[in-house]
Amino acid sequence: MQKILVLEDEESIRSFIRVNLKRNGFQAVEACSGEEALEKVEQAGPITVALLDVMLPGIDGFEVCRILKERYPGLGIIMLTAKGQEADKVSGLVLGADDYVVKPFSPKELIARINALIRRLQPFNTQLGGEAENRLCSGIYCICLDKKKFYKGEKEIDLTPKEFEIIKLFLHNVDKAISRDDILNQIWGRHYIGDLKIVDVNIRRIRQKIENDPSNPATLEKVWGYGYRWRGGVENEGH
Repeated sequence: MQKILVLEDEESIRSFIRVNLKRNGFQAVEACSGEEALEKVEQAGPITVALLDVMLPGIDGFEVCRILKERYPGLGIIMLTAKGQEADKVSGLVLGADDYVVKPFSPKELIARINALIRRLQPFNTQLGGEAENRLCSGIYCICLDKKKFYKGEKEIDLTPKEFEIIKLFLHNVDKAISRDDILNQIWGRHYIGDLKIVDVNIRRIRQKIENDPSNPATLEKVWGYGYRWRGGVENEGH
């Protein structure tokens, strides 16, 4: 499970973020001051993304951002800024922040931005040899490439080799429509002589395993007359 640092001095906001991170398969590492955040990052092990409030007692969010980027170049940082404070956004980006979210924000926006940032950082962390190199994630779903395992939140889901390869293809192309022909060619090979319907059969089996309501899929959706799309940033609470 990927860990997200939540640096926020207001307990109500911190709790709101923690709950929504958990619903989407992340683990929150909480801190209410800049000093505590720096200690938590060292103690908690690999942190994927840090959510940093700007206005804090003691060390502010900008200084925490600067220090974290120096120590952990592959760490993704999202600044939590006040509405209309353009200077906060610019300052954070100059100091190494990757993105910002303006308060008040919706859970869906926050999770979508976290997932988008994780995807953008994946090539960088791979070059550094970080642990992200053998893992692909989207919301509560995570695939471990080396171990050939797939998780929905903390629950491991058994997949056939073909189902595993199909999900890996989609997690490499989150939010992109992939045609049935492309799926068939990439998973079964261009010289496969069987029926194209084998794609639909496997998609149906995957839905039965991962969707809360397979008849009304929220993640692996059909693109009529073309193929399928894996939707990123979906809040799927059922584990």
